[in-house]
Amino acid sequence: MAAEGPEGVRAGIVADGGRLDRALVALFPDLSRARLQDLVRAGHVRRDGAVVRDPALKVGAGARLDLDLPPAADPVPLAEAAELAIAYEDDDLVVVDKPAGLVVHPAPGHEGGTLVNALIAHCGASLSGVGGVRRPGIVHRLDKDTSGLIVVAKNDAAHRGLSAQFADHGRTGPLVRAYSALVWGLPQPRAGTIRASLARARHNREKIAVVSDEAGRHAVTHYAVAEAFPETAPEASLVRCRLETGRTHQIRVHLAHRGHPLLGDAVYGAAFRTKAARLPEPARAALAALGRQALHAELLGFSHPRTGETLRFESPLPPEMANLLAALRVA
Repeated sequence: MAAEGPEGVRAGIVADGGRLDRALVALFPDLSRARLQDLVRAGHVRRDGAVVRDPALKVGAGARLDLDLPPAADPVPLAEAAELAIAYEDDDLVVVDKPAGLVVHPAPGHEGGTLVNALIAHCGASLSGVGGVRRPGIVHRLDKDTSGLIVVAKNDAAHRGLSAQFADHGRTGPLVRAYSALVWGLPQPRAGTIRASLARARHNREKIAVVSDEAGRHAVTHYAVAEAFPETAPEASLVRCRLETGRTHQIRVHLAHRGHPLLGDAVYGAAFRTKAARLPEPARAALAALGRQALHAELLGFSHPRTGETLRFESPLPPEMANLLAALRVA
């Protein structure tokens, strides 16, 4: 049983004995275990009035735990105002239709101008201290040059709930992630499943490679050809992909591994660059104007982490990818 005291102070009585960090999670489920462990180590937790600093300390049933919850720190990275296409938003989460070219999270070389910077500015005070800092909780990512739908948590509880769904890969819930991809050639069979483990490439750490199951992370992509251009002797195809797992560059690497890299993919489809000359002029021009891999996250569904309601969102192809598809159709 837990109770709120003055702002920033919480107290509760341990129902079942065990580790201190687990007892705190049971009392204060809106806070992640990792954050509670940090608070213990920083001296913000008292057992029966005495400060304790070991998250693994055994506590007995009936012990009183007091938690001094410090205010969330100012966001790092900083807020940067930017226009966002919001598909859905409430107190717990926000779904964004991300444009191509926008990096999701700050990293070396992209310290600013990211989706996280924009969300900090957009959400403002409505963000609770995810991990002790006021910033949105990233539960999955899209590559910089992949467009489409991404969900972001606004508090610890939502972050934990969404992360659990993505870790489960939709096996026991409504999580679904589907993409539209334009690829070179015609995958055979026209519908199937690609199971190939992935890891960082040995000689280029910025690339992902297919490796043995023992050396990489399990990865599964389901695909189906929707159209071929032209149908009689296809130079390219529109493929719908559904992720069972969500590894870095998964769709791009899996399709390239099958011999059908994405149009415009300079990393995994560089060897196919000369194939553009075999496209009719309108399609060549549209591909050049696209300027990135032809991949769009068109469908995102999941269970709301607080209400349990199934949410489902769809995003149309952005204009530059729709123009390429139209040019391929009339070729």
